[in-house]
Amino acid sequence: MLDWYRDLSGAGRATFWACFAGFALDALDVQIYSFVIPTMIGLALLTREQAGIIATSTLVLSAFGGWFAGMLADRFGRVRTLQITVLWFAVFTAACGLTTGFYPLLICRSLQGLGFGGEWAAGSVLMGEVIAARHRGRAVGFVQSSWSVGWGVAAILATIILRVVPPAYAWRALFFVGLLPALVTFAIRRYVPEPAPFVRAHTAGRAPGTLAIFGPHLWWTTLRCSVLALGAQGGYYSITTWLPTFLRTERHITVMGSLSYLMVVIVGSFCGYVFSAYLCDAVGRRLNFLMFAVCSAGVVFLYTHVAISDAVMLVLGFPLGFFASGVFSGMGPTFTELYPTELRGAGQGFCYNAGRGFAAFFPTLVGSASAVLPLGAAIGYFAVIAYGLMAVAALTLPETRGRELATWADMTGGH
Repeated sequence: MLDWYRDLSGAGRATFWACFAGFALDALDVQIYSFVIPTMIGLALLTREQAGIIATSTLVLSAFGGWFAGMLADRFGRVRTLQITVLWFAVFTAACGLTTGFYPLLICRSLQGLGFGGEWAAGSVLMGEVIAARHRGRAVGFVQSSWSVGWGVAAILATIILRVVPPAYAWRALFFVGLLPALVTFAIRRYVPEPAPFVRAHTAGRAPGTLAIFGPHLWWTTLRCSVLALGAQGGYYSITTWLPTFLRTERHITVMGSLSYLMVVIVGSFCGYVFSAYLCDAVGRRLNFLMFAVCSAGVVFLYTHVAISDAVMLVLGFPLGFFASGVFSGMGPTFTELYPTELRGAGQGFCYNAGRGFAAFFPTLVGSASAVLPLGAAIGYFAVIAYGLMAVAALTLPETRGRELATWADMTGGH
C-alpha cells in the first residue's frame, strides 16, 4: 500500500512531509475559529450572523490568495511560495488573538485567509509534480489527509484550553496557538527542492500569460473545475463551520462531550481522505467524485434532519467525516493533470479557490437561515445543494487517471 512512498527519492520524501505538515497546520489554524465561535457568542462578542460573515470573508479572501499564490508559484517556484503562505497565515491567525471586537477580528481573519488559500495551491502543485503518474492519486490524496490531523489537534487543544482557561482568555489563547506553522518554513527552506517539471519549464522560458487559463484551450476546464471545487467546499464548510455550535446549542452536548462526537467525525475524515486517495487511482477520478458527492449529501441530511439518539449520532459521525472529506482527495491530482506545467499553479490556484470563494457564502447563508430554521436544517439544506453541484461538474470532466504531466506546447501543439 505504500509503494508510492518507497518509490520517492530522499528529496521527494522531504517534499511529502513538508506538504503534509503544511496542510495539517493550515487546518489547525483554520479550524480553531469554529471552536471559538460558541465561546465568543456566549461572551456577546459576536452574533451568529457576524460569525458567519467572518467565516465567509476568510474564505473569500482565501480565493484571491490562492489564485495569487498559484501565479507566484508558476513564476518564482513552488517551494518559495509555500514558505511565504505558511508564514503569512500563521502570523495573522495569532493576530486574531489580539483583536477587541467584530471589525478587527474580521480584518485579521480575512488577511489570514490570503495565506490559507495560497498554501493549498502551492503545496498541491508541488506534491503533484514530484510523484509518478501511476501513484499521483494516492500520494496527493494522502497529503490531503493531513487536514484531518490538523483538525483533530485543533479539537483537542480547544477542548483542553476551553476547559482550563477562563472563557474571556481561552479564545485568545487558541488563536495564539496559530503561530506553530511558522516553524515549518525553516524545514521547507532547508530540505525541499523545486520539482523537476517546474525547473525544466522555467528554464525554457516560453510560458503563456496567466490569463491563458481563461483562453480557448482551457476556459471550459477552468469552469468545470471551479464548480467541482465549489460543490465540495460549499458542503464541507456548511458542516464544519457550524458543527461545534450545532452540537452544543441544538443537541445540548457539553464542550467535553462534543469532543467525542467531533473526534469520531475527524477519524472518519482521515479514513475518508486515505480511502478516496487509493480509490481514485483504482476506479478513476470521475467515479470517485460521484460516489463521494452522493454519499456525502445522504449522510449530511440524515445527521441534521432525522430525529436520532445521541448514540446513533455518534456512530453517524464516522461516515459524515469519511465522505465529506474524501471528496477532496482526487481534486489535487485531477487539477494537476488537467493543466500544463507553465500554468499549473495558476490553474489549480484559481479553480480550487474560486470554488472556495463562492463556497464562502454557504456559512453566512447557514447562519442567516438559522434565524428562521433550526441550525441543523439550515446546514443540511445547503450542504445537499452544494454536493449536487459537485456531482454535475464531475459528470462533465474527462478521466485523467494515469495521465502524464503536459507542457503548454504538448497541449496546444506548439501554438
